[in-house]
Parts: sequence; structure tokens; C-alpha cells
Amino acid sequence: MKKFLSVVLALAFASLAFASGKGTVGIAMPTRSAQRWLSDGESVKKGVEALGYQADLQYGDDVIENQVNQIENMITKGVKVLVIASIDGSSLTDVLEKAHEAGIPVIAYDRLIRNSPYVDYYVSFDNYKVGQQMGDILIKGLELDKATTAKPKIIEVFGGSPDDNNAYFFYNGAMDNLKPYFDKGVLKIGSGQQGMDVVGTLRWDGAAAQARMENLLSAYYTNQTLDGALSPYDPISLGILQACKGVGYGSAGKPLPIVGGQDADLASIKSIIAGEQYATVFKDTRSLAAATVEMLKAIMAGQKPEVNNTTDYENGSTKDGKPYIVPSMLLQSTAIFKENAVSELVEKTGYYTKDQLGVK
Repeated sequence: MKKFLSVVLALAFASLAFASGKGTVGIAMPTRSAQRWLSDGESVKKGVEALGYQADLQYGDDVIENQVNQIENMITKGVKVLVIASIDGSSLTDVLEKAHEAGIPVIAYDRLIRNSPYVDYYVSFDNYKVGQQMGDILIKGLELDKATTAKPKIIEVFGGSPDDNNAYFFYNGAMDNLKPYFDKGVLKIGSGQQGMDVVGTLRWDGAAAQARMENLLSAYYTNQTLDGALSPYDPISLGILQACKGVGYGSAGKPLPIVGGQDADLASIKSIIAGEQYATVFKDTRSLAAATVEMLKAIMAGQKPEVNNTTDYENGSTKDGKPYIVPSMLLQSTAIFKENAVSELVEKTGYYTKDQLGVK
């Protein structure tokens, strides 16, 4: 038995030494307050360790200074590569210059890092298409193809965090798909509020969205009914719905507005199945982590990682005298409604179980 334990311990230490010998990958995630970032962080960490490297996983808890300090410490420790999902995509210029000087490649994870030529690669979903899917959710749910100018559908518009580059792609994709209906006069914004500078929701905060929706309902909806809301994120969606419930929506004769979302958070999927939130956009973050690990594998082998977009993600900096477009790998997303929630999220992908969704 002692000999067996000795062999096991020897193998364990050998494995640890092997991983330690190959080096460490620094993983900087924005917050622990959202389910998806916990999942992303663990998925990337497991993938890194499966390659034989150690993983230094840190969460900034939505404090920019925390994330900057964490990345600086990773650079000092000599990580081989940095994987960064930024809190504020425009606040890492100086620390990325330090990474460049140390010869450390940088992968921007899901959120594009701006104003630095030292972002080597970007891994995300096709964010403009995600926005288009958000617009399509409203088109379907509000039956805009049947709407008339005599009785236009009334909505409010919510954007994501203004310090997250993705938020602008989501907003533009959605508004571009809704534009024909605005132009025809069958769709209107009850408050008239639009533009990311007005409708953005800092840090994607659901409570802030709920407070704004409460103010909008009080100011603009005493004599008209809210038919829908454009929402870029599930906690924002639930905040909007909660505000609406507070003034009687969801009761007899006053249905809840059509509200989409993004990320397929468990609470929102349960809400969709219950017939409250109308839909969401599902981005399987496991595939995002897997794509990142494939990129890391190529970098560690001294190869150029595979990318599928070299035209869309200009990050506001210059490189070799030209505007810098970050080479990107973009993945695809799926719109989730009540009718396809179980088939897509349980049967097809195994992202959730039926028990988690509370269905049989």
C-alpha cells in the first residue's frame, strides 16, 4: 500500500512539475457577480491545464484598478500569455504596453480591448449578428410585419455598458434590423430616448435598468401602453420586467411587454419557460473557452492561430502607421424562445439539465 501511495504521489508531483515547467497562462475575468463569467473563467482554466500549463485565474470584481493590478502581477510573475476579459476596454493601455515589452501575447476574451496595438487576438461571438438577433426577437414577438401606422407598437430601448465595445455592436445590429419598422411608422420609442450615450447601462447593471424603466413608466406611460423593450442582457431584461410588474403589467388585460435578452442565464430561461421574458440570445461560452484554448495552443507552438475576421474589429489604435484591426475568431449564437429552450439548451447542447430548468 505504501509503495502504491508513493507511486501515486510521485506521478502527481511529476505532473505538477511538468505543468509548472511549461509555464503559466494569466486569465483576467471581469467579475464574479455574473454566472457566465464564473463559467468562462473555469472553462478557460480547465482548458489551459489540459494543455499542461498552470492557470492564474483572477477576477476584478468590476473594479478597474483591481484588474490592472492583477494583470501587472501576472506580468511580473512571467506568464506566457494573457487572456483578458476587460472590465473597461479602454483602461488597459499602459499595462498592455508592459506586457508587450515583456514579450507576452494578449488575447482579448469576448470584450474587445481598445486603444492599444498590443492586443494580438480577439475571441468572441459575431456581436453585430447577436444584435440583429435581438432585433429579430422584437420583430417576431411584436409581430411587426402585421403592425400598422394606425396602431404602432411602442417600445423602450436599453443598451449595454458604454465601456464595453460589444455593447455598440449589439445596439447597432438590433437598431439596424428595427430601422425599417421605425421608418414605416409602425414602431416607435415611447420616450424618444435612443443612442448609446442615452440608453447605455453601466456595468450591465440590472438594478440600474430597473430604476430607469421605473422612471420611464412614470414619465411616459400614464396614457400609453408599453409593448416591448430592447434588452441586451438577461439581468437587464429581468429588471425591466420587474419594473413593469410593479405598475400592473402581467395582470389581466395588461400583458407583460415583449422583452428579449442575451446570455441564456438560468433565471431568464426559467422566466421564458414561465411565459414572462420572451426570449434570449444563447452564446455557448464553453465553445468560446474552447476556441481560446485552441488559440493558446497555436501560440505556444509558435504558430499563428486560426482567425475568421480581419476587417471589423478596429480598436482605435494604430500599428505600422495604419488603423489597427485586431485579428478575430468569431463564433455563432442562437435565439432561444419558449418553444426551443429545452431542445437547444438541454437535448442539443447539454448546457442545462431538465432538473435545472424545472421541466420534465
